[in-house]
Amino acid sequence: MTLHPEIAKALATMPAPPEGPLDPVAMRAGEEAEVPPLAERLPLHEVRDLTAGTRAGDVPVRIYTPVEAETYGLLVYFHGGAFFLGSLETHDHVARSLAAATGLRVVSVGYRRAPEAAFPAGLADCHAVVRWAADNAESLAWDGNTLAIAGDSSGGTFTAAVAAMAHDDGFDRITHQILYYPSLDLDFDVDRYASLRENAEGYGLGTAVLKPFNAFYFDSGADPADPLVSPIKRADLTGLPPALIVTAEHDPMRDEGELYGRRLREAGVDAVVDRYAGANHGFVQHFSWIPEYQRVFAETAEFVRRH
Repeated sequence: MTLHPEIAKALATMPAPPEGPLDPVAMRAGEEAEVPPLAERLPLHEVRDLTAGTRAGDVPVRIYTPVEAETYGLLVYFHGGAFFLGSLETHDHVARSLAAATGLRVVSVGYRRAPEAAFPAGLADCHAVVRWAADNAESLAWDGNTLAIAGDSSGGTFTAAVAAMAHDDGFDRITHQILYYPSLDLDFDVDRYASLRENAEGYGLGTAVLKPFNAFYFDSGADPADPLVSPIKRADLTGLPPALIVTAEHDPMRDEGELYGRRLREAGVDAVVDRYAGANHGFVQHFSWIPEYQRVFAETAEFVRRH
């Protein structure tokens, strides 16, 4: 299927990227400027910010409560942004939609980002908040059953890595891992996956920008050969929680997500892989208002219920 016409129309109006080195401060400011005012966001029963005192230190989190209830299943969400972009604000609408669709109390993590924070600071924050959520069951009104983790793009990297870290630590409370167009192999050899060539340009995120966009993470100490940086390089995937992996047809990173799903199934993990036709990388963040893609939240809810 060709690129969805609404996405194609939006991409046609995007300005060309500035020349020269990437400026994280300016790019973050540009993202934040696009965040809609509070009055225009999806209303929920309660949204509140707090600081989670975790084993990795104090981490800002935002708690989304969809409805009033005595107890809740939990979903800990890691935003995307190539490890240096994205924030609680830029992905607020994603967290709200996840809470509304699933009925889970969502904990969105404001983890430390490159280049200011060296690897593995951001990953450590995400891992620590999951443990914090379980340790604070009473204050979060956790039902003790569902503890899902989810993330988009580089947040999907963290999701897969946190699932592996928890398994290796003997922490077996994570019940679901949900990865939206994840970045799972940070070795960007263009011959590694067909999608890196098929979707190299013209669909928003181009193959040529993958290295410079991830350079802040690499320069902070992240090694692409490390399975915590490139989760697809983990040799043994047995024992990991059930996975939902959503990929986009026109995404350079499509094939690595789908390969990861196959490897999980080969390891005995219940893994669902769903490719969204006509979509590009980032569609959950930028284009989930399109009816065909709004269903990603309903699919997530159904996945959580089914497991």
